Amino acid sequence: MTEEPFLIRADDEGVVTLILNRPKSRNGLSLDMLRALRAALAEIEADANARVVILAGGGPAFCAGHDLKELRGRNYDPSYVDELFALCAEVMQAIVTLSKPVIARVHGVATAAGAQLVASADLAFAAADARFATPGVNIGLFCSTPMVALSRNVAPKHAMQMLLSGDLIDAPAALRFGLVNELVPAEALEAHTLAFAKKIASKSPLTLAIGKKAFYRQAELPLAEAYAYTREVMAENLKAQDAREGIGAFLDKRAPVWTGR
Repeated sequence: MTEEPFLIRADDEGVVTLILNRPKSRNGLSLDMLRALRAALAEIEADANARVVILAGGGPAFCAGHDLKELRGRNYDPSYVDELFALCAEVMQAIVTLSKPVIARVHGVATAAGAQLVASADLAFAAADARFATPGVNIGLFCSTPMVALSRNVAPKHAMQMLLSGDLIDAPAALRFGLVNELVPAEALEAHTLAFAKKIASKSPLTLAIGKKAFYRQAELPLAEAYAYTREVMAENLKAQDAREGIGAFLDKRAPVWTGR
């Protein structure tokens, strides 16, 4: 029998949906799952037809974090642990540095490294009954790497509340904390996320890439340096054909025709 793939990819008008496909383990991030994610993101980066990515989970959950059964089964081997956490960090950074926007579509639970996936994405839409946690403290393994993404998304006290308690928070709390953008009835989540992704995909891919890169870069800079950097970005952006096409289309009251240049 042929084994099921770790990821399922679906393409729809410039939107690529990547579905984590280990439902029996609640899409635990095993080494093979992380390798599949890394390869898929590299393929999407090189795919000119891919404009936006939706990251979703198959089965009853979005992602329950690292595969603890695999971790114990490897007898906590230091070389395996080093590879696992290095690869996970690589994947999370690849989501942030990808030139295409990434949207997390969250249902069920997103815990530990699963919450890290949500925090690493550019946007996140969640089912109204979804739940989130960084529960490592409950098993003696603090969620230190998920903390990196979490602390860059939510206020420090909200991040520490999740990290120190390990408690599940409900979707309204995740929305209030700023971990997700919007709550959607579970039955409408897939359609709503796809519609929003298609709206983004209708924009200039060059402009999206410029803007996403600049957003994360300026956030790391002191205020004056951020303005100096973004001033240069806007001046360079204005040289692009798409920028001049967009301005012309706006002034002429017509739809723009993007070329990605």
